[in-house]
Amino acid sequence: MKRRDFLKAAAFSTMLTSCVGHETVSHHPEAPRQNFVFILADDLGWTDLGCFGSSFYDTPCLDRLAGEGMRFTDAYAACPVCSPSRVSIMTGKYPARLHTTDWFGAPQPDTVENHPTRDKALLPAPYVEQLPLSEVTLAEAFKEAGYRTFFAGKWHLGGKGFYPEDQGFDINKGGYEKGSPNSYYSPYQNPKLTDGPEGEHLPRRLAEESVAFLEKNGKKPFVLFLSFYSVHTPLKGREDLVRKYEARAKEQNQEQAVYKEIDGRQVRQVQNDPQYGATVEAMDESVGMVLGALNRLGLSESTAVFFTSDNGGLSTSEGTPTSNVPLRAGKGWLYEGGIRVPLIVRWPGHTAAGSVSSRPVAGTDFYPTMLEIAGLPARPHQHCDGMSVVPCLQGKNSKEERPLFWHYPHYGNQGGSPGAAVRMGRYKLLEFFEDNRIELYNLQEDPGETENLADEMPNYADAYLELLHDWQQECGARFPSPNPKAAAQPESSGKKKISPKSIYHK
Repeated sequence: MKRRDFLKAAAFSTMLTSCVGHETVSHHPEAPRQNFVFILADDLGWTDLGCFGSSFYDTPCLDRLAGEGMRFTDAYAACPVCSPSRVSIMTGKYPARLHTTDWFGAPQPDTVENHPTRDKALLPAPYVEQLPLSEVTLAEAFKEAGYRTFFAGKWHLGGKGFYPEDQGFDINKGGYEKGSPNSYYSPYQNPKLTDGPEGEHLPRRLAEESVAFLEKNGKKPFVLFLSFYSVHTPLKGREDLVRKYEARAKEQNQEQAVYKEIDGRQVRQVQNDPQYGATVEAMDESVGMVLGALNRLGLSESTAVFFTSDNGGLSTSEGTPTSNVPLRAGKGWLYEGGIRVPLIVRWPGHTAAGSVSSRPVAGTDFYPTMLEIAGLPARPHQHCDGMSVVPCLQGKNSKEERPLFWHYPHYGNQGGSPGAAVRMGRYKLLEFFEDNRIELYNLQEDPGETENLADEMPNYADAYLELLHDWQQECGARFPSPNPKAAAQPESSGKKKISPKSIYHK
């Protein structure tokens, strides 16, 4: 069998398996129903936690959580920006399938006249600006099963009529259309969150709301979704923590250059920003408040806890507050720094404490995983792009490989350009729509994506490219179109070419 045919057969066999799902976990009739706490950080980078390698930020609560559960080294957001990734968590579908491919509020192609991308070679693809009500969200699935559902924090999945309470959550504290906080301190200027005492800190308030829900909920099964606005800019850390990290930055006295020009951008190479450090630690403290409440209320053993981020850390623009080194680039880019994220799962009684998995997983996988943990039937037509990782959480090894896909037909505010990517096994291929450039990397040996193997390994490049194109066609992905007002189209810098008609679909 040719390499291309083998890859396609393996990929689509695995995708079919993911749609069918696994046998659900059985529960003893007298056992309490499984509860869930899902904690989502905003713009937190892959190396921004101590347990993921940071030596600058203090994250003792999340480090402890990792020591009590499983840490995933190769976890991915479904998109390098926030709204699409959040859609994938709520639906179990890739953003390309729902056309929710950019952050909600980004300019549409017919409104780019006053946008920084107006002179670019391509017009970005049109996208859907809200989580469709026709989707059965993760919250709705659990609500139908008798769970109480609670949401606190950042939503950014649509305006009035598309808020958390319209998408399956019984309670909404702070979730509306805006993607960044008006203020990290009260008054919050948030129509979905009442102001607290002047100077009250937003991450602590969201944790307090979550704890109050747990205290009032009693023994009813629940899904608590805590979605921090942290660590999204504009950053405004607590003064005590800012002073702490200012002192630490001076103590460490980094000899390495803080910035390095890569991909035409100044990219932060060192984690030493006091405001960012303060924001990370304050979020960690708030996570500790919720975990402490689970212990105090006797809920820890019956509650699975998930922690992850919606995209990679911000390292190439808008203040470049963190570094994703050794990964390349950051938020807004399809390189690893933009899509690889921290993931910790604690499932008492099932997941070995302090365990680590290098199995690639994605944001689409949470929906089927949580259903299986709860012993609820799978919804294969809903979470059709996800695969339950319950066997992995239970320590069962699998040699099965499946492809993960990304499709971002937009220019990122952070410097990224329209493109797509696929990872299967150790290899990842990127396709850039402006100049038809193809890049292939061996992530096992080169996680920083420094050596493009596309010319050295044409059979792999061809096979992965065909796999990516077949998937794009299957899910009806939208593509950018040539910008008639742009200057001359850029020449391709690589040997691999794809037909323009395969890109510029209508």
